[in-house]
Amino acid sequence: MRYSIVVVTAGLNVLSQSRVLADRLAAEAKAQLHSMLGHDAGHEVAIRVIELRELAVDIAGKFANDTASPTLQRALQDVSSADAVVAVTPVFSASYSGLFKSFVDILDPKSLDGVPVALGATGGSARHALVVDTALRSLFSYLRAAQTPTGVFAAPEDREGGKGQLLMERIRHAGRELALLIAARPALGTELPELAPEYAQLLVDR
Repeated sequence: MRYSIVVVTAGLNVLSQSRVLADRLAAEAKAQLHSMLGHDAGHEVAIRVIELRELAVDIAGKFANDTASPTLQRALQDVSSADAVVAVTPVFSASYSGLFKSFVDILDPKSLDGVPVALGATGGSARHALVVDTALRSLFSYLRAAQTPTGVFAAPEDREGGKGQLLMERIRHAGRELALLIAARPALGTELPELAPEYAQLLVDR
């Protein structure tokens, strides 16, 4: 069985902090999934990276002309067909970046429904450490994504000494949680529970 982990990173440099964090989260999830499923059991885990800085003009064009370039269409399709997503953004003005939000805005609203997602953010100082919980979680809750309990924030000082070990521990936790969600998802099946009656109908029945 082939699993696809799609990395969405909004870093602005070639090797940004956001890209480094996203790569580590995806690699950890892949390693953990292999460990759970067995390397020789016919399972393959592919990682596809979407660098949003390379799509900035295409994303703007989608808003301006409602037309997606082939490259942007492929990125949107990759997210929609992913078995899991790792989403990492730099922090701007105490929230996710405008480029990151713009990409999310052009996704099909149902593309992440039930999809396992690991969230991460990077910033210049630990003052922004709550961004994952205060900004990203609400955004992906709206999209009905299955988020890992552990979110990961990384500041420059988190790479030093004991803090670096703590960061790697959080990455391992988040990676394992994402792998567990991926492994469990096929077992959930496609049948949905019977929906409760509409609230308005309940009022009429009363």
